[in-house]
Amino acid sequence: MQANDEVVILLVEDDDIDATSIERALSKHKLLNKIIRAENGIEGLEILRKYGKTKQFLILLDINMPKMNGIEMLNELRNDPLLHQSVVFILTTSNDEKDRFDAYEKHVAGYILKSDMDGFFPKLVELIDAYWCIVSLPKPALESTPSKKGIT
Repeated sequence: MQANDEVVILLVEDDDIDATSIERALSKHKLLNKIIRAENGIEGLEILRKYGKTKQFLILLDINMPKMNGIEMLNELRNDPLLHQSVVFILTTSNDEKDRFDAYEKHVAGYILKSDMDGFFPKLVELIDAYWCIVSLPKPALESTPSKKGIT
């Protein structure tokens, strides 16, 4: 597996079993990126707002969560000038066409159903691994901002 050590995986998932399974699958397939878990959209946004200026994140986002669901978190992300370009994959049990439409309306990188639980997690790791090999992610906001010469 190729790992992109500069990118942190933010797993926004309220289900402990799914979260543990995803973390184990990433570890088992030797994806060495740091994984941070949030249990709802509010926690996910707090993490991104605290570290998003200095770290790159790939967000794995569940839709059906308490406090702030995935679609609500996407709305907040896309309206935040520092986080609006975040790369987000939806991981969900929702096969609702409205959820899928709302997610793509907010420019997600992919909408992935957890319906095939037996084969789901290895496929997810393969997707993330292929993503690293093909896609170049933007630098965090502070790193990509041009410096102004003469200002200290």
